[in-house]
Amino acid sequence: MPRHHAVAVIPGDGIGVDVIREGRRVLAHLSDVTGSFRLDEEEFDWSTARYFAHGSYMPDDWTTVLGRFQAIYFGAVGWPTVPDHVSLWGLLLPIRKAFDQYANVRPVRLLPGLKGRIVGKGPEQIDFVCVRENTEGEYSGVGGRVHRGTPHEVAIQDIVFTRTGTERIIRYAFELAITQGRRSVQSVTKSNAMQYSAVFWDEVFDDVAGSYPAIETQRYLVDAMAARFVTHPESLDVVVASNLFADILTDLGGAIQGSMGMPPSANIDPTRRHPSLFEPVHGSAPDIAGKGIANPLGTIWAGQMMLEFLGEAEDAALLMRAIETVTRAGTTLTPDLGGTATTTEVADAVISAISSLAG
Repeated sequence: MPRHHAVAVIPGDGIGVDVIREGRRVLAHLSDVTGSFRLDEEEFDWSTARYFAHGSYMPDDWTTVLGRFQAIYFGAVGWPTVPDHVSLWGLLLPIRKAFDQYANVRPVRLLPGLKGRIVGKGPEQIDFVCVRENTEGEYSGVGGRVHRGTPHEVAIQDIVFTRTGTERIIRYAFELAITQGRRSVQSVTKSNAMQYSAVFWDEVFDDVAGSYPAIETQRYLVDAMAARFVTHPESLDVVVASNLFADILTDLGGAIQGSMGMPPSANIDPTRRHPSLFEPVHGSAPDIAGKGIANPLGTIWAGQMMLEFLGEAEDAALLMRAIETVTRAGTTLTPDLGGTATTTEVADAVISAISSLAG
């Protein structure tokens, strides 16, 4: 009998609809081929269209609604006529915070066959993972504005680091290094200029590192790490950083992977008390929505990470091999990767690879 997993599906805005449709199709085919699992999916139309119609992206009881699921498969959010902070705080950030999805995991890996953006750096050199603190830090939402519209207007955005939050994300990074057989963890701050929060992070990092003597450690300033992403990506293994720094760095990571359409993202509650959320890193790209040219591989890869989280390791490994089969062949890629294939054709290629690999 297949194992059943409850999954909420939120396509969201723009190309989120396009890529989630293809991601679901790939996962359904994998389920049919192996017979090991079934995703009991329920789709929710929480998007900017709902915001325009009802004044909110989600209903008031959204925590109860989503709390019934093990995982959330998410597309993208954002629309040109709605300020980004309204859409982000209306949908994605509340989910991360309410469900304590404090570990944001983003692989930075150039898949075989893809052309990277760094001369002389191929798949062997670009293969590391970023761990982002996902619920506090620079995105704590603490602050305010006073005297609006006057010459004396003041805006304050506070950064909040707690010992609990900082220690648990750093410990998660070390545990991930062990699980993935990696040798080192790199911590990123700006402690030469941020003398309170960043120095505190450095101290907690050193404290936690003492519990993992077999794992090598390095500490970098964020500007130096940005350069290192480009000049020496092969020196990186598990990069752990605060909400803002890791957010910026992982977009750079997406660029060196060949396209922002490639990297997946997992927003994880390691306690499993709440659902975890899996999504592509890219945005909603409304200018190409519905045109059939969006790259679905990041979303399919996010689905692969979701299967790993749900305990379907063998099927997740099969799906990853299928994705790599498509990129290695290089014949069915979307325009962002230099190809001419449509969104659906790429998903079809992954489906074909699954069938072939499953034998």
